[in-house]
Amino acid sequence: MKWEKAPEELKATLAKAVEEIECQKKLMFGYPAYFINGNMFAGLFQSSVFLRLSGDTVENLRKRYPSLTALEPMPGRPMKDYIVLPETLYRDMDAFQKASRDAAEYTRTIAPKKPAKKKTTRH
Repeated sequence: MKWEKAPEELKATLAKAVEEIECQKKLMFGYPAYFINGNMFAGLFQSSVFLRLSGDTVENLRKRYPSLTALEPMPGRPMKDYIVLPETLYRDMDAFQKASRDAAEYTRTIAPKKPAKKKTTRH
C-alpha cells in the first residue's frame, strides 16, 4: 500500500497548534510527530491529524465531534489512545490548540519512554 504525503498546509496547521507546548518534533514513517518524554502525543498520518487523548477527553469531544475515530495506520489495528480529528476540529485553531494541550497533559502522565538500545553488529 502506497501512503500519500501529508499536505504542507496540514503540517503548518499542526505546528501552529503545538507551538506553545514544550515538546520534540520527529518524523514517524515520514510524517511529522510531536513527543513529550519520548511519548508521541500529536502527529499526521497521510492527510489525517491525530492526538493521544484520555478516554474522558475523547468522550467530551465526541459530544461535539461525533465523527472521532481511532488512528489505524494498519487497517484493523487501532492505536490505543490515538484519535483522528475531524477537519471541523483542526480548522478551529482555538479548539485544536485546546485539544493539543489536553493531549500533551495526558501524555505527561505516561511514564517516560526509555531510549531504544542501540543495535550492535558482530564481526
